[in-house]
Amino acid sequence: MKKINHIPFLEIESIPQLIKDFLKQNIPGFESQFFNLENIEKQFQLKGSSFSQAQRKVLVDVLEDQYSDFRKSEKQESNLNDILSNQTFTVTTGHQLNLFTGPAFFIYKILQTIKLAEFLKQKFPERNFVPLFWMASEDHDFEEIDHFKTKNHYYETKAKAGGAVGRIKIEDDFFISQFEEEFKDSVYGTELILLLKKAYKKGNNLSQATRIIVQELFADYGLIVLDGDDVRLKTAMKPVFKEELLHRTLSDSTQETVRFLTEKYGKVQVNPREINLFYLSETRDRIVFENNVFNIVDRSKTFTTEDILDELENHPERFSPNALLRPVFQETVLPNIAYIGGNAEIMYWLELKNFFSQIKLPFPVLIPRNSMLMLTEKTVEKMDDLNLKINDFFKNFATVTKDMILENNEILPLLENQETTLKNQFQILKTKAEKTDQTFGNLVDAEQTRQLKSFNRMRKRLLRAEKIKQNEKLERLENLFLTIHPGKNWQERTYNFSVFYADLGTDWLHNCYDGMEIESSELIIFTI
Repeated sequence: MKKINHIPFLEIESIPQLIKDFLKQNIPGFESQFFNLENIEKQFQLKGSSFSQAQRKVLVDVLEDQYSDFRKSEKQESNLNDILSNQTFTVTTGHQLNLFTGPAFFIYKILQTIKLAEFLKQKFPERNFVPLFWMASEDHDFEEIDHFKTKNHYYETKAKAGGAVGRIKIEDDFFISQFEEEFKDSVYGTELILLLKKAYKKGNNLSQATRIIVQELFADYGLIVLDGDDVRLKTAMKPVFKEELLHRTLSDSTQETVRFLTEKYGKVQVNPREINLFYLSETRDRIVFENNVFNIVDRSKTFTTEDILDELENHPERFSPNALLRPVFQETVLPNIAYIGGNAEIMYWLELKNFFSQIKLPFPVLIPRNSMLMLTEKTVEKMDDLNLKINDFFKNFATVTKDMILENNEILPLLENQETTLKNQFQILKTKAEKTDQTFGNLVDAEQTRQLKSFNRMRKRLLRAEKIKQNEKLERLENLFLTIHPGKNWQERTYNFSVFYADLGTDWLHNCYDGMEIESSELIIFTI
């Protein structure tokens, strides 16, 4: 396995413009959230002065309980002890509890978080940095996480959904025998099969299963996993939850930023609701305020204001933040200074800065996670044979294909020369015509448009003819594109990590870690 190339996000067409502007520090007011050592150093003071020793003790107590059934590595033990020190900070990523981690970027974002902690320790040796993975155990959209895909198969499990997904117990484990059939002859297939069986043993819930997998893969790196579904952590959120219920603070405080982002970029990633809370029981249902009472949507349950405040005071664990309020929960209960997330995550975090300011909670440095692409030597050879670079596959590939098909075509230059000549002639005619009569100038414009359309029709017909003529080359191009973009999507968003781990084992993790970039956001390409 070898790192062969990298493409900065700024050079990739499909990366959202908001992310590119953030990376270029072109969004007013967000300069201090960009990742550099100066901004990290500012976070030490901001977070250090706002996160108390009592909060550290609660966090460690929760983590010790959550790890009570696990043998912790030496590095994990050290990291847990370090959290009690006011010179220790977390760097965090998080994700849904996808079946067997879901797409491969689950692994990449964790590796980047671990490497960031190591990088910061080198830069600030007097402080400690703990890489932390936040499990999105309270999500309720089971259909988003109930599956994963390899090159040859699609795996899924079934369960009764609607509540917090982390609490769902494993009953349907048929996917394990299917997985075993696919990977039993792979070099590290047995290792993967045993891990799958251990994690998804009947009776385990999805939170336990995810922790088992992450522990097996990353314990030696010192990674700490936190499940926010804990009454002690929710207790710290009671003031924020109360404010949300009574005053709709998040919605009000984000209006200006949401308006700015919508006007400049067309939309925001997540639109704030009036109340950004769910009520958590056997199901997870939105809370709305209607007719002077709090209704639990889709449940025949209502609360008066007094009743819901009593419920919050006595049972904070029954209140669950939505996607926009979840970052506030995370930053309240962690001594966190930086968050690594996907582009969509970073985009909704950016909506929240004013809300953080209003509740006097330090807003972390935000880091768009790196992406990775694994290519076989054979795929690289095919690219070379077609005189293509990896960058070509992250442009508009229809345009790349058209240019290749029409390359060296004898008719196209003639068409383009004639079209240019026609435009020049019409420009001369239009200039003189407008001096004579404006309506005559308009007639010239209309005639130019009509005649130029014929050139577009000829170009399309020429391209169609060349595609038929060069059908074999076109097929090779399309197959190569689908090899690099399986299902017409980025590889890391399609394939599960098992596709690569099955042949390379922990060496794959180590090589990904070594090739990971910390000070830039980019797509990193390896041969395997």
